[in-house]
Amino acid sequence: MDSRNEVRDFLASRRARITPRQAGLPAYGGNRRVPGLRREEVAMLAGVSVDYYIRLERGNLSGVSDSVLEALVRALQLDDAERAHLFDLARAAGTGQRVRRPAPKVRPGLQRMLDAMTDAPSIIRNGRMDILAANRLGRAMYWPVFQSPRPSAGRGGERPPNIARFQFLDPAGPGFFPDWNTAADITVALMRTEAGRDPYDRELTDLIGELCTRSDDFRTRWARHNVRRHHAGTKTFHHPAVGDLTLDYESIDLVADGDLNLTVYTATPDSSSHDAVRLLASWAATLDDEAAALPDGAPRDEPADRSPDRTRPER
Repeated sequence: MDSRNEVRDFLASRRARITPRQAGLPAYGGNRRVPGLRREEVAMLAGVSVDYYIRLERGNLSGVSDSVLEALVRALQLDDAERAHLFDLARAAGTGQRVRRPAPKVRPGLQRMLDAMTDAPSIIRNGRMDILAANRLGRAMYWPVFQSPRPSAGRGGERPPNIARFQFLDPAGPGFFPDWNTAADITVALMRTEAGRDPYDRELTDLIGELCTRSDDFRTRWARHNVRRHHAGTKTFHHPAVGDLTLDYESIDLVADGDLNLTVYTATPDSSSHDAVRLLASWAATLDDEAAALPDGAPRDEPADRSPDRTRPER
């Protein structure tokens, strides 16, 4: 990814969304050629020269001080996620070179921790939205994602299940996420955040290119340059085996493990979703039994019955 273009488009998109009134400035005249603030207005609010701000918005953040970045945060009224993204972009511009980070792996201890959580669907994913590990309930809940076709990873292997690829490219995606627009916005914003953190991740860049090429919905959202943190909230799912689920989630960044993310889902006690999670546990047990009955060497990710009624929710 071109870091200069990322900086330019991010700053321009944040500037365009703020009106002079929101910034506390008088709006002289009725005809403005830009929807938000002008560059000179941002420069004044940030306490820098117009020429210097223009240089910044052209993508040149190399050598910029933290104090100037903080001034831009205030002038553009950035939230915490946007502030972190701006600093990530500045950090990438400052290195001026590719920094290869080792691919994060799920330690055996993390998998044991997942397996010990028997009543809550739980997964570990990376910033590309690959599901790298799950407990039994997590695997059962995200079963449609695990069944979605995956591109080859070379040497006969497959890439991990990917939530974004399933969401935007699989026909089952809209059925699994009833509030699809909100879920799609969140996924793209998380990926945009990851792209700012590691702009030289080749696999992420390839995935973004694939999704931009094949999905108008993804391409439109990607162009908005929205970012976010993903720590807690409520999600809704429509599972092909157990129906509707409304689950609270807690999302924890595993900073010591290459910025992996642990997400744990829970249902309100005595709710219909709580009953559905219990039903999901029973269904997961049948998947285990079916997998155990397969001959050695057969795929273990899918149950014997793959009829359309079980693998695809109604739409």
